[in-house]
Amino acid sequence: MPKVNVYNISGEQVGEIDLSENVFGAEINQHVLYEVVKNQLANRRQGTHSAKTRAEVRGGGRKPWRQKGTGRARQGSIRSPQWRKGGIVFPPKPRDYSYRVPKKVRRAAIKSALSSKVLNNEIIVLNELLLDQPKTKEMAKILNNLKVDKKALIVMSEKDEDIVRSARNIPAVETTSVNTLNVYDVLKYDLFIITEDAVRKVEEVYA
Repeated sequence: MPKVNVYNISGEQVGEIDLSENVFGAEINQHVLYEVVKNQLANRRQGTHSAKTRAEVRGGGRKPWRQKGTGRARQGSIRSPQWRKGGIVFPPKPRDYSYRVPKKVRRAAIKSALSSKVLNNEIIVLNELLLDQPKTKEMAKILNNLKVDKKALIVMSEKDEDIVRSARNIPAVETTSVNTLNVYDVLKYDLFIITEDAVRKVEEVYA
């Protein structure tokens, strides 16, 4: 069973916490991580790209020169793909890139991502994270106390507007709650900062 230290917002160790073996000590499966990250990025694509075929480009209705006798290659339209300003062969058209992966694969991926953070000592557990008012300076002080000098993801049990507003102006720091936690964000950020309440909620959801 993985065990990690628990810190307060002053950066002092105040105890230890046992993490669920099933969630934070799972076998890391690189393939499911790849599949789920690919799926998330595909689902984010707008798919609004569009280019014109030779039938859709303006002009080119008249044959540019006669078929024979000029010494030049035969041409039927100045909007054929080989011409400047001509149409595109097999152009991109608006489409939906989204697709679904099985629920078991998604669960295996989030467990693998969380376990990789524990294995690589990239997880920081806080006993609590509370601010009286939204203040970027206070959040920066907390991160400094925790010696956070890399990209960090702060995970809360529930969305706290004061925390969100305090962290949003700090470069390379993002906030999320347990119910919006996803594999791509866990892997994207170097440090995984999570409160004790959020740990228990994650274990409740994924155990």
